Amino acid sequence: MYPMMQAHADGMLDVGDGHQVYWQVGGNPDGKPAVVLHGGPGSGCTPGWATLFDPARYRIVFLDQRGCGRSTPHAGDPAVDLSTNTTDHLVADVERLREHLGVDRWLVLGASWGSALALTYAQRHPRRVSEVVVYSVTLARRRDIEWITRDMGRVFPEAWARFRDGVPPADRDGCLADAYARLLVDADPAVRERAARDWCDWEDTHVATVPGHRPDPKFAEPEFRMVFARLVTHYWRHGCFLADGELLRGAHRLAGIPGVLVHGRLDVSSPVDGPWRLAQAWPDARLTVLDADGHGSRGPGMTGTVIAALDAFAAAG
Repeated sequence: MYPMMQAHADGMLDVGDGHQVYWQVGGNPDGKPAVVLHGGPGSGCTPGWATLFDPARYRIVFLDQRGCGRSTPHAGDPAVDLSTNTTDHLVADVERLREHLGVDRWLVLGASWGSALALTYAQRHPRRVSEVVVYSVTLARRRDIEWITRDMGRVFPEAWARFRDGVPPADRDGCLADAYARLLVDADPAVRERAARDWCDWEDTHVATVPGHRPDPKFAEPEFRMVFARLVTHYWRHGCFLADGELLRGAHRLAGIPGVLVHGRLDVSSPVDGPWRLAQAWPDARLTVLDADGHGSRGPGMTGTVIAALDAFAAAG
């Protein structure tokens, strides 16, 4: 991996609706522009993303999506209204940041939820995207959300039972994201905190398919848990604010944009049939499936494959 990025510019961008989105730029000011779209929703952009890029060849742009990281207002506050935090808003924020930074076209990198956001942005603004690199690919279909919140209980039955039982009995056969979203704005802080912990415990369980998996240390932070749980449940209960199957149906809009899809065979949170179908519909994309990797793996296989793709695109100009 490359060294940590030294930022040379940052700021808060007013994107409307009372939101300020934090951004940061590092690497070579004259290098190939690239924007990083983090997962979650709600994870925020961490410095480790920069280690995937050669700082001598890339101008690396980070942003914290609405409501998380250093962006304001913070979704961890139950009083913060999330009605202006949707996929449409996030896509518009990325485009506004591109214009703010004076970038004509840029490479888009995303993982997990960030892969769905990257694909949505590229389909809506294809003339502004030079290449797409996504890993732990998710297409944000209704069946994908149902798979994670219910069907994964067949893989981790004990943990899923605890997750299901974290909501009132009357809600256990309905939309679990919807039920948890209600608990996360309960008047009782203890109810909110328990719901955030239960949700994040399940998040850390259903990705644990690779030997030696370690819990994400960010889930030990109460503030992070609340922001993450509130934003993920908000997006999932609304089908990620995308028409069902939209990203597969819209793959033709990516024609002419080189793409690299990297996915773990052990990623049962987001089964490999999703990126496989996308690669069939997007002839300019290349899918690499790694047999020893799971969801969000940052082991040598996945990290090395992503770095190799970024290096190749930088070398090609």
